Amino acid sequence: MSTDSRRAAGAGSSRRARSRKRRGRGFAMAFAVVLVGLVVIGGLGGVVAVAQGPRVTDVQVDPAAAVAASGSRVILTTTQSLETVDPSQVVVEPAAPFTVDTAGRSVGVRFTLPLRDDTDYRITVNGVKGLGAGPSSTLTESFRTPPLQAFLMQRGTPEGDTIFRTDLKGEAGLPVFVHPHIEDFRATANHLVISVRDGETARVIVTDLDGKNQRDIALPGPGFVSNLQSADRGERIGFTFSDADLSAAGGRESRLFTASAADDAPPTEVGLNGGDVRIADYRFVPDTDSMLVLTFDSRLLLTDAQGGNAAPLGSAVSIDGIARGSSVAVVERLEGIREINLTDGSEQGLVEPVDPPGLAGRATPVPGTDAGTIRSFADISSDGVSRSTIVAHVATDGTVDPLVEVPGADTVLQTCVSPSGRYAAVLVAPRAVDNPYDRYQLPLPERLLTHLVEIDTGQEVVALQGFDLSWCQVPPQ
Repeated sequence: MSTDSRRAAGAGSSRRARSRKRRGRGFAMAFAVVLVGLVVIGGLGGVVAVAQGPRVTDVQVDPAAAVAASGSRVILTTTQSLETVDPSQVVVEPAAPFTVDTAGRSVGVRFTLPLRDDTDYRITVNGVKGLGAGPSSTLTESFRTPPLQAFLMQRGTPEGDTIFRTDLKGEAGLPVFVHPHIEDFRATANHLVISVRDGETARVIVTDLDGKNQRDIALPGPGFVSNLQSADRGERIGFTFSDADLSAAGGRESRLFTASAADDAPPTEVGLNGGDVRIADYRFVPDTDSMLVLTFDSRLLLTDAQGGNAAPLGSAVSIDGIARGSSVAVVERLEGIREINLTDGSEQGLVEPVDPPGLAGRATPVPGTDAGTIRSFADISSDGVSRSTIVAHVATDGTVDPLVEVPGADTVLQTCVSPSGRYAAVLVAPRAVDNPYDRYQLPLPERLLTHLVEIDTGQEVVALQGFDLSWCQVPPQ
């Protein structure tokens, strides 16, 4: 190659190198411009977010769970990490008891009682601030709870004893479990627990809420199951058990056992020390692992699920109930009906009804605190004839609001209250004189009606054929 050619080639290579450098510098500058632009845009977005205050980016709520049990939550996730939200900043409409917690970018509202069914709710959180600088904002969320459903049992249908799932109109009854002999059943959060008899054999069957995936709870041996109960939420159930070969020589009689419907673990006996260990009645204490038990010798005890730490609470005749969302038990002592605070053992007399429409009977506490009771009043003539039974709501100031008037020829067997405290269920045996009892271990009249009444208005919603409405955590007594 000539000298001139080499010079020309070198000049071309130099020009290409300089061109590559210019392109490289141009790309670097363009990349830098884009990067700066992204940083500016991101910074502006952060500035805008801070300037606007926290905003909701996600909501978690389960309205169906909210009407079924206490403890449901609405979680609002926002654009910023939050300062702690005080309960005074939160408004729930219509009013419902709640607690509040703040974690990172989220604020949670936890309802301590089930919500009312078929109702529009609105949650407003005022003065919400992000950590650091920036203005406050107001967060809102609205949702509607679904219509309430419940389980109900009918004995002696053409198909056999049947547990139905029904709405509150009585128009959508769906049979979910059928057996020739159902003594009793309870509904937990996710299961049905059913006490049956196959001939002389007692069984406790657990199914899903649709009656499927049937399995048995292992019983302590051959015998009899009674007083099946469920906790206010979750999967805990209890029952009393007596040996089939019980005799004067010995054996277990009315011993209390607890179990979980969620697993296959065998039931645990609640052991009690001293005195008569036979159980006349008991109740689960809401939102705790404790139980209130009444023994055959009238001892009233507060115990855990094992029974080893039972605290004496004097003597009693009966346990009327403990309202969901409350730690106050209503019990009957010889001196009258008393309210016992199970957190500190203090007690006071149950408020006396003002101008009662008859002789006051047992009291069913309404869920929540200071929500009053449902009581039955017997209107008896001067010659001792029952004219009627009035089931009424008695407020904490003694005001009596009648809900249902049952003719004297009928018998009120049980009252219980829906989880939210919106409805009362009144179990009635029509025309008791010609309504014979069946021959079950838990005997009941052959014809039964469950009246549902809205407590606030006194309006009857429906009368359903059957008993053992799943709101009732205890059997008819």
